[in-house]
Amino acid sequence: MLNDTENTKGQPDVLPAALFGLCPNCGQKTLFANFTKFSDNCRACGLDYSEYNVGDGPAAFLTLIVGAIILGLALAVEANFHPPFLVHVLLWVPLTVAAVVVSLRVSKAILLILEHRNQAREGSISKREGE
Repeated sequence: MLNDTENTKGQPDVLPAALFGLCPNCGQKTLFANFTKFSDNCRACGLDYSEYNVGDGPAAFLTLIVGAIILGLALAVEANFHPPFLVHVLLWVPLTVAAVVVSLRVSKAILLILEHRNQAREGSISKREGE
C-alpha cells in the first residue's frame, strides 16, 4: 500500500523543492536564475517556467506576517533591554529584509510547484456547440 505522502511521479516533494529551488518536473536545481528570479526554463528537462503565473500575490501577505513577527520581537527587546534606537535599526532592518526576501522566494516557489503539479492554468469559458 502506498503512503499518501509518497510521490509516485518521481517529482520532488513540495517543501524540499521550494527550499532548494528544484524543478517541479525533474528535480534538478534549476528553478531560479538568481536568488529571487525564476529561470525561463529548466536546463535539464526543458520545462517552461514562464507559462506559470505566480504573480506577486504572496508579497503583501508575507510582508504583513513578517512585519508582525519583527514588531513583536522588537517590542520584546525594547521592553526587556531598552537598547538605543541605533541598535534597533541595525538589528531589525536587515533581519526584516532577509526574512521577507527568503519567505518570498520559498512561497513563490511553492506556488509555481503546486501550479505545475495540479496543472493549473488561467480559467476560460469555452463556448458550447451551436452558439
